[in-house]
Amino acid sequence: MLKAPRTLTFKCAKCAKAVQVRLQKVSACSHIQPYLGVCACGEVKHHAIGQKDAVASYLAAPEGWTHHH
Repeated sequence: MLKAPRTLTFKCAKCAKAVQVRLQKVSACSHIQPYLGVCACGEVKHHAIGQKDAVASYLAAPEGWTHHH
């Protein structure tokens, strides 16, 4: 399995500036790697890579998602 990058950069949906998201600490759960960042304008950016259903659930949660068995 490939190792997830520690940071990713996206364009902010609110102000169009670059916002960097950082890989969040996760447990032994290998089906999702959640990312979180905050733009200079204050907009929170969530992102995730991994299992499609887990990513969709994480991105749908307004305050981020905490999941573990």
